[in-house]
Amino acid sequence: MPDRPIVFSGIQPSGSPHLGNYLGAIRPWVAEQARSRNYFCVVDLHALTVARDPALLAEQTRELAAVYWACGIDPSHSTVFVQSHVPAHAELAWLLTCLTPMGWLERMTQFKEKAQGQQAERVGAGLFTYPALMAADILLYRTAQVPVGEDQRQHLELTRDLAQRFNHHYGDTFVVPEPRIGQMGAGSRVMALDDPTSKMSKTGTGEAGCVLLLDPPDALRHKVLRAQTDSGRMVDPARAGAGVANLIEIWRALTGATPKAAAAAFEGRGYGELKHQVADVLIETLLPIQARVAELVADPGEIDRRLAAGADIARPEAAATLDRARQRLGLLPARGG
Repeated sequence: MPDRPIVFSGIQPSGSPHLGNYLGAIRPWVAEQARSRNYFCVVDLHALTVARDPALLAEQTRELAAVYWACGIDPSHSTVFVQSHVPAHAELAWLLTCLTPMGWLERMTQFKEKAQGQQAERVGAGLFTYPALMAADILLYRTAQVPVGEDQRQHLELTRDLAQRFNHHYGDTFVVPEPRIGQMGAGSRVMALDDPTSKMSKTGTGEAGCVLLLDPPDALRHKVLRAQTDSGRMVDPARAGAGVANLIEIWRALTGATPKAAAAAFEGRGYGELKHQVADVLIETLLPIQARVAELVADPGEIDRRLAAGADIARPEAAATLDRARQRLGLLPARGG
């Protein structure tokens, strides 16, 4: 249906996605995908902002695509592809980089956080300029809506600024995308188990605090049982601190329970019982996904075939936008082979 809004989003193939990726991104993609034309990308070029083992990057790229499908991304509604398979991403990123003031990039909070403590000469330029690549990812598909977490709002605002800047200087070329933030409900912001004041992350928190979707059941239970709670021993939802509130929120997100039902389920229960119930529902949710991922990654040729088919769909869409941008900038069209 041509009137459906276009949605773009993606995740870096830097290891198994974590529970926050699933609850805050992948699961909402699945729930909403029939309402939109969707491009869900494995953003492997973004993964190169830090050194990667080449063989491991290839393995994790296939694995992440398998996670998308195993979680319910449906090829009849959504195009799954690898970013580097569509060269327009890199070319438009360069065009936008040339348009981006350095001051805009210097204000990016994530760059400041990731570069903190590193010597300037050791920080790759890609870590500084990758918001322009993120903007290219979004703008290539005439994206109307971008489902992002609050932590990505700044990057999306830069994308909007770049689209408006380009359109102002060179004529109407890009759709200015709108953020879809804060519509995910329970679990949209999952905190680290070992530090519930910090968002769950594979890089920003300790290994014990990050629940990976492909963690085996014993590892899942071990992490939850070691989760930080509050002082005291019994659950009081009305006065729950960050640790207990995070566990209740995870349980509620996985079960679909209302806040009232969650409070009733754990009021007066011990922290150990809360943790075991969270671990039980977590394992019950993830085991079928893990089994499906195992089936898919056992046939890398089939994964490559699916990804090639997705790139074949994405490539002409991206090329059309890139061609318009090239024409606006005065770049000569390519002729011949």
